[in-house]
Amino acid sequence: MRIVAGEFRGRRLAAVRGADVRPTSDRVREAVFSILGNIDGNVVLDLFAGTGAMGLEALSRGATAATFVEIDRQAHEVVRRNIDATVTDDSRRTALIKGDAERVVRSLALAGERFDLVFFDPPYDHTEQLLDSTRGSLPTICTAGSRVVLELATRHKNLVEEAALAWGAEVVLKRAYGDTSIAILELDGQPMLDPSADVDPDDYDDDSRD
Repeated sequence: MRIVAGEFRGRRLAAVRGADVRPTSDRVREAVFSILGNIDGNVVLDLFAGTGAMGLEALSRGATAATFVEIDRQAHEVVRRNIDATVTDDSRRTALIKGDAERVVRSLALAGERFDLVFFDPPYDHTEQLLDSTRGSLPTICTAGSRVVLELATRHKNLVEEAALAWGAEVVLKRAYGDTSIAILELDGQPMLDPSADVDPDDYDDDSRD
């Protein structure tokens, strides 16, 4: 697995061995970024980061900052190693958070964080549950016109419309690559989350690097 294009093109990425992590293939990643086009200056959120390949590819192609979220201990360490091996100067801002995606998203919203591009690639067997659990929170971290790249099993492609409804988004594109399907959704962005929301910042570990 490697960075496909941009400043870090060709750099190898470590994989997660023996864990329930399904990295996006180089082929699908290249297709996604070809569809996205220019992402210069974007602030990126890589949820369910796995190896961090999507967020790192975005940084390589011009994004200025990326936040990676991963709850699996082994995968979290792999993301850390991949960030350290790829982003070797201070020209990109990165943050690596270990925690449950739903709670992390709500905490980011309460902190006033906003993202232009979100990669949402949950474990296939939990896609529907995680779409539902982020129904109210995901739009609160999105800027106006932000895009969410949803990756899911082709057998679950009917969930794309459910995601659009849950997030108040417009489906811009749907495409299947064998067993994997990709959808790009555009969101308008929403007001901040209610500050009384039940979120404990100790629920996750934030390892940021400016």
